[in-house]
Amino acid sequence: MKVDDLIQASEEAADLMGSLSHPQRLLVLCALADGEKPVSQLREELAIDQVPMSQQLMRLRADGLVEARRVGTTVYYKIARSELLLVIEALQKAFCPDPALKPGRSSRACGETKVAMAAAVRSRPLPRRSRTKS
Repeated sequence: MKVDDLIQASEEAADLMGSLSHPQRLLVLCALADGEKPVSQLREELAIDQVPMSQQLMRLRADGLVEARRVGTTVYYKIARSELLLVIEALQKAFCPDPALKPGRSSRACGETKVAMAAAVRSRPLPRRSRTKS
């Protein structure tokens, strides 16, 4: 692979990591790894209020990670990029030892675990980022 190709790939990977850099966005993507879901189901499974859910879905759409379709008043979301499933699976293997969280497992236990993860994310303070002047 040429250096120019590596530079381009690293920039794309860095953009993706930036898009994934919020716990609620990660939870949404983990829930969507099972397939398309309506917003109401995402909110229920992940215990995320309407405003933050809307904000995170808007960011994921703007970054091209999810697609939306409307049926009447219901909006359904799904993952838009297949390579994202590989990233989600790798993150789940590294950080979620519970096998119920693996993509393709849509069971009651999986939903309960996601709710527990969402509660843990909400209860944990986000680390402050140190900003250095250039």
